[in-house]
Amino acid sequence: MNVVLIVEDEMLEQEFLRSVVLEELSSDDTLLTCESGVDAVKLAKQYRPNIIIMDVMIPELDGLSAIEEIRKFLSNACIIVLSACSDFSYAQKAIRLRIFEYLLKPVKPIVFKQTFCKMLDSAAECHVLVDEKNAEPKECRQYFIEESVKYIKENFREKLTLQMVASKAFINPKYFSHVFKKEMGVAFSEYVINLKIKYACRLLETTNYPAYRISIECGFSDPSYFNRVFCAQMNITPQSYRKYAYASNRKD
Repeated sequence: MNVVLIVEDEMLEQEFLRSVVLEELSSDDTLLTCESGVDAVKLAKQYRPNIIIMDVMIPELDGLSAIEEIRKFLSNACIIVLSACSDFSYAQKAIRLRIFEYLLKPVKPIVFKQTFCKMLDSAAECHVLVDEKNAEPKECRQYFIEESVKYIKENFREKLTLQMVASKAFINPKYFSHVFKKEMGVAFSEYVINLKIKYACRLLETTNYPAYRISIECGFSDPSYFNRVFCAQMNITPQSYRKYAYASNRKD
């Protein structure tokens, strides 16, 4: 699955780029667009595109500066730079940022299409290498784990699966599971269960909700399963935990 980001503030030019890119993408791919360097960095952090098409002269933060920021957390993204300026210093900086191609505007449709197809081929090769070697740089692993943990903490009360979280980080589920356990020290499922039980304890301490409602609030569809998991984690039943918490609070 490819995630393509087009950064272009001229609407006609952006529409031209979109039309060419959409012809080559599959239904599983994602296409994002924005008009400024600041938005480009934000979208890159959120969606982690593997292909970026970046204009140089854009508002708020120029294209090369935006790429410099993006490279801090997306070292392997395949990037095309589009520029109306033939100044060699721009090209030099682009080369240092390891861009895939530097195209001068106006770009002929056939040239852009050929270049984009080459990018797709290159991105596919990169996916294979990552899956085979699990060799993503440490800083990238840390970034997608941080983002994944944030997403889990916001959604653990829902029906959350490893596949769902991995897809948010655009990572192979098997590789995600391996890296998550390595970085967090616990398996994904155990981490989610711990959050659910911690939240259940808080509800038992602060509400009069019956156990079946607490199980629902914590994302368990079966109250009896909730009881079993709670007992396994806390070595005490939810009802006994509530009595103990209530007694402790009265003493305080």
